[in-house]
Amino acid sequence: MGSKVEYVDSTHIYATNYVRNSKAIGVLWAIFTICYAIILVVAFVTPEWIGDIKNSEYPARFGVWKICFYGTEIGVSEECHGRLDDLKSILNLPFRISTILFAISILIAILTILIMILFLFLTSTTVFKTCAWLQIISGICLVAAVLLYPVGWDSDVVRRTCGQSAAKYFLADCKFGWSFLLAVIGCLDAFILATLAFILATRHVKLQPEPTYTTNGSLYKGEVNGGFMSDAHSMAGSRKSLNLHPVLLMPQPGEMDCYSEFSNRTGRSKSSAFRNDYTSSMHNFQL
Repeated sequence: MGSKVEYVDSTHIYATNYVRNSKAIGVLWAIFTICYAIILVVAFVTPEWIGDIKNSEYPARFGVWKICFYGTEIGVSEECHGRLDDLKSILNLPFRISTILFAISILIAILTILIMILFLFLTSTTVFKTCAWLQIISGICLVAAVLLYPVGWDSDVVRRTCGQSAAKYFLADCKFGWSFLLAVIGCLDAFILATLAFILATRHVKLQPEPTYTTNGSLYKGEVNGGFMSDAHSMAGSRKSLNLHPVLLMPQPGEMDCYSEFSNRTGRSKSSAFRNDYTSSMHNFQL
């Protein structure tokens, strides 16, 4: 038995590779979306946005809603102020608004993760677009929180730690903490993920039509069984016989006399005394 040969168009291979790569990129997008939410939670909880604990007379660490002072008394290492259930306990109004915007950004990021479950019920285009818009809203809230936070640096509590020259958008002697840098990275991450989600939602693979198989043998896919072919169904039209020589038709042995396929019928040949009957060319077989 001959081996079966599949003839596949190159466009089908490209489409298959594109679908496989798109799924891989979609999985990476989902993983980084989860990492984005984790980054926001860590930056929101830890009071490491600004502060000075080495050179200041009143060392302290400032977060978006929490302030931790290092105690000067014996046995007191650190004392933190600020609670999420009591916005009045937060230092000043800019810090409060920044806290609210940051919390909204986190909630939207978590909602985006939950919406990924809809991949099981809805089309991927709808889910990707929904997540992209949510990530844009989350990014806008996060950017607003980060930009509004420095407005509260002119507070007396901040000046006591960072110096009297501290003002809006100027830290004086204090330094930025790693939580603030995480928040800035989160701002960039939100818009990058949203852009990627829009790309995954709008890029589609144009499916190639399947090859049509005609009854005259003009196109075959794989092996052609000549035992089930008629004389009019020539193998010369298949792909496997494109390099074959011209087909030669020979009369079958044991049959009645017939005229040659290489001659033309004329009126004289029909009235020949030596040829009473002519068989059809359909009785011939192919070599």
